[in-house]
Amino acid sequence: MHIDDLLRDLVSREGSDLHLRVGEPPVFRIHGQLIRTNHPVVERTEDLIYPILSEERKKRFEEFMELDLSYEIEGVSRFRVNCFRQRGKMGAVLRAIPVKIKTIDELMLPAVTKDISLRPRGLVLVTGPTGSGKSTTLAAIIDHINRNRRCHVITIEDPIEFVHQDNLSTINQRELEIDTHSFAAALKHVMRQNPDVILVGEMRDLETISLAITAAETGHLVFATLHTTDAPQTIDRVIDVFPPAQQNQIRMQLSATIQAVISQTLLPKAEGTGRVAAFEVMVATQAIRTLIREGKTHQIYSDIQAGAEHGMISLDQYLIDLLKKGIVRYEDAMLKSSNPKEFEQLAARLLHGGPRR
Repeated sequence: MHIDDLLRDLVSREGSDLHLRVGEPPVFRIHGQLIRTNHPVVERTEDLIYPILSEERKKRFEEFMELDLSYEIEGVSRFRVNCFRQRGKMGAVLRAIPVKIKTIDELMLPAVTKDISLRPRGLVLVTGPTGSGKSTTLAAIIDHINRNRRCHVITIEDPIEFVHQDNLSTINQRELEIDTHSFAAALKHVMRQNPDVILVGEMRDLETISLAITAAETGHLVFATLHTTDAPQTIDRVIDVFPPAQQNQIRMQLSATIQAVISQTLLPKAEGTGRVAAFEVMVATQAIRTLIREGKTHQIYSDIQAGAEHGMISLDQYLIDLLKKGIVRYEDAMLKSSNPKEFEQLAARLLHGGPRR
């Protein structure tokens, strides 16, 4: 059994992830559900994974017991690979990354995303739990910039997932451990590389967050991800990373630089196959900038609900729209809602005589 055979089977079944663990057959995630395959039981994960690793990466894994990399089967797909140890043995998860980058329209992202992607400067945060499609959304945004702006884009990723080809823009993609030692190290030197747009794969620590905000302050458009579920929580997370003595200053900087927060989650389609993304979009109006500056982030949600003219939409409003179109089931939408009680009342009011079940 070769890893390529498993990955080809995964892609042919429209699966998103391959899980490998000693003593178990390979497991696929298909449309969000884990499926145990009929492939032979994995006896040594190293036999499957080591053939695709360089000697340097093997040594790195054996030293640090963690490894991230990308892998490609030409004509099939690219894959994001994470290797780890569990119960003293090697495990791995491989995520399929489509070769073709879908556009903002194809992904049915909120229309305001196009406007946000073409802003000249500021900070845009794309948030959501692991596996919610943040990388796919960012790839579509960078692709839109590439088709519509003549600018220099630098991405810092761990690892590189979607590969961009130059169109109107020039795009340099840097991968951790291969092209730079860390997000922070890359951001420290990025100003000398004459960028217009900077993509930071993940804001993991205080230094990276501080440098990303500074880059946005100095006239660059900066995109980054966080594992938060909505805009108020995202703003709080960024501020809370800093020591209390610095938080007022960060509120001021963030209120001036933030352009938008796009939060997303995935839920199963009502038809039973595939998943659909639901979004919440906060666009930084003057009122929202004031709330951030004054530390009143809990009031942001009300501004999002009332901000349709600026392209804003709350997650619950988006879920209701999916329900109206029959794309998702009521029970699944309720599970993903940010305020189930409010969602139930909204659904009862808008879906003519009560929620669809």
